[in-house]
Amino acid sequence: MDFISMSEFNIFGSEVDVLQHVDIAEDKLLGGLLADGFDEQSCLSRYRSILYRKALPYKPSPYLVSKLRKYEDLHKRCGPNTPSYNKAVEQLKSGSNVVGTTDCKYVVWVRYSGLGNRILTLASVFLYALLTERVLLVDQGNDMASLFCEPFPERSWFLPMNFPIAKMFNSFDQKSAESYGNLLKNNMIKASMGSLPSYVYLHLAHDYDDHDKLFFCDDDQALLKRFTWLVVKTDNYFVPSLFLMPSFEDELKKLFPNKETIFHHLGRYLFHPSNHVWGIITRYYKAYLAGADERVGIQVRIFDKGPGPYQYVKDQISACTIGEKLLPEVDTRRLAVNPSKNPKVKAVLMTSLVYGYYENMKNIYWEHPTVTGDIIGVHQPSHEEQQRSEKPLHNMKALAEMYLLSLTDVLVTSAWSTFGYVAQGLGGLKPWILYKSENQTTPNPPCQRAMSMEPCFHAPPFYDCKAKEGIDTGKVVPHVRHCEDISWGLKVVDRYTEL
Repeated sequence: MDFISMSEFNIFGSEVDVLQHVDIAEDKLLGGLLADGFDEQSCLSRYRSILYRKALPYKPSPYLVSKLRKYEDLHKRCGPNTPSYNKAVEQLKSGSNVVGTTDCKYVVWVRYSGLGNRILTLASVFLYALLTERVLLVDQGNDMASLFCEPFPERSWFLPMNFPIAKMFNSFDQKSAESYGNLLKNNMIKASMGSLPSYVYLHLAHDYDDHDKLFFCDDDQALLKRFTWLVVKTDNYFVPSLFLMPSFEDELKKLFPNKETIFHHLGRYLFHPSNHVWGIITRYYKAYLAGADERVGIQVRIFDKGPGPYQYVKDQISACTIGEKLLPEVDTRRLAVNPSKNPKVKAVLMTSLVYGYYENMKNIYWEHPTVTGDIIGVHQPSHEEQQRSEKPLHNMKALAEMYLLSLTDVLVTSAWSTFGYVAQGLGGLKPWILYKSENQTTPNPPCQRAMSMEPCFHAPPFYDCKAKEGIDTGKVVPHVRHCEDISWGLKVVDRYTEL
């Protein structure tokens, strides 16, 4: 598949040899983001990820570090199979929610949608748990435990298999009678009620309605605060709308003084690849990426119907990478060029469900010399042809590729793709975004540099909770703007300038 002999890359050393300039003890806790004391062998990625990244300028705030340590204490006290958890489960079984009868409150994340969506939504729900002092519990499904290490010390984040309403999770949808929106619509819950249902289902997926969206209003948060159990199903990174809520505003400012680092910090705190996935990542990195002077990631996700590859996408990738000087031009008139004094070796990591985009770029740089004399190696770990979100091995490969993309120096992503959002956030990268094509033609310009490394909220509410009327929520505060790739979406930025 790859055309440059790996003998050109001096990469056959040990893990520490590969990046010998990094002292693993220097900052294995990522500036205090991670807790110390875990068994390192049980999760190699937790403390070794620093070996594979350049030093990043984004440090967690002391307030976020303190908040995470307090959350870990809460999780230890209230997590699965503790007396507090068992007491809360008994209340759930009783069918009623009497305020003050339990000392811990919970938010349950329900596994839903593809892996990129799951990672982003889990980070969103965890931030909500931090803001509301709830314990996050995770529906592990058939693959979460094989993908990720436990992020919290001593107590699991996975919901026990015998959770009383776990069998209902798959059936929860926008029409569920237990949903917050439908309970409001049918006058089943009110602030004046002394006793409430034992739990409430929060439907925050792309098809939610105006009543479901009241979740993002402070008055409704006051009512939700009374529930011991919240169950959430979402395929949205809803963090931007939390920044529009006055009740959370001050806390979010203290947690994230640099507003575009939310997923960057929470993602690196929560998502440590399992040892199996970490092996896939590190073997590939050492074989194909480690010896390069520069690593360029290109993530291609096309939502057009049909198998592809499409010529207009091939043209768009070339126009973006060459036009933005991420990769050099080739000289199609000469068989060779005079070598430069200091040629660079650039490793291009491509990820796509199909093989053709990789093959096209590989052939360009194999068949023709670059005008700069640089050597370009093009690599693609897999081509699964179609997304298979219910297949554990497919998701392992997907996670490995997201993580590998996050280890590149510069990144090109595809519009609308949560796969790319995860990679840019973990890597602390502001990518060039390939615009979504209209009518299968190459967009002009082909791509644009992102305003921030934060993901886009694809389906935000457009509602003023106080005025109770529609509003453009992308123009309320300077740090929540419309996305580059989805005009109606919202993303958090640190400093906004007109595009």
